[in-house]
Amino acid sequence: QVQLVESGGGLVQPGGSLRLSCAASGSIFRVNVMGWYRQAPGKQRERVAIVTSGGSTVYGDSVKGRFTISRDNAKNTVYLQMNSLKPEDTAVYYCTLLMSGSGNYWGQGTQVTVSS
Repeated sequence: QVQLVESGGGLVQPGGSLRLSCAASGSIFRVNVMGWYRQAPGKQRERVAIVTSGGSTVYGDSVKGRFTISRDNAKNTVYLQMNSLKPEDTAVYYCTLLMSGSGNYWGQGTQVTVSS
């Protein structure tokens, strides 16, 4: 059984910052991909950023230069540092863990609202 627990969402003003965390527990393979997706009301879920267990990263075009993804393999935790937040970043952010041969797992989601 794999569980993902997210934290760090909330309300922030435009231009502000937030840091999301996601801790994975259970049967975690050493080689995996962790990341963040988001879904705004009325829109499809989109990839924000992913990071492999080896440290390679991929960012969505809309967050490049503003968001930074990182991970602590010893803690099976992934982080998303979000700077220069914009109202269009408002969404539910979901943590994901992909392990070949096991499956793709999702957290429950955490709300991020950017508003003045």
